[in-house]
Amino acid sequence: MEYGPGWDRRAGSFFWTEVYVPEEQNVSGVEMPDEQQASGVEVPDGLNGQVAITTLDKVYNWGRRNSVWPMMFGLACCAIEMICVAASRYDFSRFGMEVMRPSPRQSDLMIVSGTVTKKMVPQIVRLYNQMPEPKYVMAMGACASGGGPFKEGYNVVSGIDKFVPVDVYVPGCPPTPQALIHGLITLQEKIDSQSIGSVRWYRDEASVPIPIPLLGPDLIDPRDYADYKEMQLKVIEGRSSQGSEPSE
Repeated sequence: MEYGPGWDRRAGSFFWTEVYVPEEQNVSGVEMPDEQQASGVEVPDGLNGQVAITTLDKVYNWGRRNSVWPMMFGLACCAIEMICVAASRYDFSRFGMEVMRPSPRQSDLMIVSGTVTKKMVPQIVRLYNQMPEPKYVMAMGACASGGGPFKEGYNVVSGIDKFVPVDVYVPGCPPTPQALIHGLITLQEKIDSQSIGSVRWYRDEASVPIPIPLLGPDLIDPRDYADYKEMQLKVIEGRSSQGSEPSE
């Protein structure tokens, strides 16, 4: 046991208390990782702890999972909880995510924090298209995930996943900072499971941007033009059939 600094919240001052300091481990006796055992490469005893054998995917994902830069924008009350996570009490800089970028060109993660209105959807899709690969989206809160308490409102969409692909959903109204941290850890686990050979940003075909919705009397998704056209033809056919019927 050793003595270390503590903080007395009631007195508002530091004090010295006993803290546990673990003993240093003998790295020469550490067992070889699974990758080293599977590779069949024998490392001399004198180099144990100095030589590590792993896969390219693990090194690649290790660098990405610890340097995810979120985009600096918020929509509603969930953004206040996101700000709390960035403050000193929760401090998500320990995940390598403290660099919140105001530019989508330098962002890896879009945290959709708050109510998504029809007026805001075109801007969200435009920002998503401007983000470089690899990019991820997190739906933070009930509103971003499914509309929340405003789902039946005329100006609110029922989830941002109808317009951009969502990787992680964080429930709550609003979610606590702990819930957002759990969502960030879940995103890191998803990054760990990805492989260079299968991710979409290393494929031969070019990535196609998502069509930006149009805001008119209602929100129109360009991907639904074929359905709109089919509905319009049915309406025209219905009107023409009514007009051809003989009147009594």
